[in-house]
Amino acid sequence: MPLVKMAGSWWRCCRRWSTSCTSTNVPEAVRWFSGASTASSGSFLTGASWSSGPGNERMPLLSSQTHSKAQHLNPLISRQNSRFLYPTLLSCRCRATHSDVKLKDPFMLAQKDLKSLYDDIKKELFVSKRELKHLCDYYFDGKGKAIRPIIVILMARALNIHSNQAGDLLPGQRAIAMISEMIHTASLVHDDVIDGSDERRGKRSINDVWGERKAILAGDFILSASTMALARIGNSAVIKLLSQVIEDLVRGEFMQLGSKENENERFKHYLEKTFKKTASLIAHSCKAVSLLVNSDPDVHEIAYQYGKNVGIAFQLVDDVLDFTSGATQLGKPAAADLKLGLATGPVLFACEQFPELHAMIMRRFSSKGDVDRAWEFVLQSDGVQQTNFLARRYCDEAIRHISFLRPSPERDALIRLTEIVLNRDK
Repeated sequence: MPLVKMAGSWWRCCRRWSTSCTSTNVPEAVRWFSGASTASSGSFLTGASWSSGPGNERMPLLSSQTHSKAQHLNPLISRQNSRFLYPTLLSCRCRATHSDVKLKDPFMLAQKDLKSLYDDIKKELFVSKRELKHLCDYYFDGKGKAIRPIIVILMARALNIHSNQAGDLLPGQRAIAMISEMIHTASLVHDDVIDGSDERRGKRSINDVWGERKAILAGDFILSASTMALARIGNSAVIKLLSQVIEDLVRGEFMQLGSKENENERFKHYLEKTFKKTASLIAHSCKAVSLLVNSDPDVHEIAYQYGKNVGIAFQLVDDVLDFTSGATQLGKPAAADLKLGLATGPVLFACEQFPELHAMIMRRFSSKGDVDRAWEFVLQSDGVQQTNFLARRYCDEAIRHISFLRPSPERDALIRLTEIVLNRDK
């Protein structure tokens, strides 16, 4: 069955599964990506996760009957037949993972570290030339979402507690949180030049204020400062991980510039691009902080998988917001992706109901009226709902992985963060 057709039936397939568990049809792209994107990160532990029931009794997230069918239905909820190799993980496996009433506010828990983080970034970017300093400090005003450093800070603390250490950040972990925000911001500066964007985070973009040449140089300078901070950590494994992020960002940008003619490959291309441009930074940063506190490769994988799945979900929701939120909420123009010629999740899912979209995708919505027609087709289809549902599946998988860590306020805050990612409106 063609991929786009299977992708189009994803939402209805999952709705049938949620009520009767009878469907076994899934998009091959999701199956491929779920396996292929994790191959480089090594093997991983498996087993049933547990959650607190109404009477505080432990309940499996999937019944045995549902579990056997889910293996064929959804690769994001599939299990491998392997065993735990480390007693610290085995001891956590049968604990109640979390109770909704106890979940902590991730922003409150990370607030103390965030306050000093932006000051530290500005120190890294200190230069005598006033104009360059203004350019570099422009986006580090503390008004961004700061999702990446928040995740890294909470992950570091949760891993420290899991590893029988104090929850306070190690100096290297704090540096990784800072570096993740610097790499992300440098990529935004460059993206705005590539896309010709004139607005970012509710204000004029750097390239609109200072011009493209100076914007490119500012992005380069922020990136170079982040690599110097990375080198000072002095851990070759961490340096290798975060260097991979920079490579992924470039490869992801090149993937975004192109489009697959083969309809069957488009969704796979979209998910891989999403990982490289968004999730790679979060996944590798989470894994990097784990390397500094724990030598257990399965713990490293927990951190990596949480970051990867939350990162993909974050971008899927971002792609939905391009169709559902106004420019004021987003801090950037709505329908920006369509205007740039990009076919994101909602468009790819809408293709099943509106085949006319295929030709528009191939010409990157460049003909007169393409953007408006594509916009209407998406809103008339199930594309937004299907993309939201897929984002939730990725968040469910993130929760499954992080629930193997020892209970702590930070771990529970990471669980709550998945809901914040799904329910955000900007």
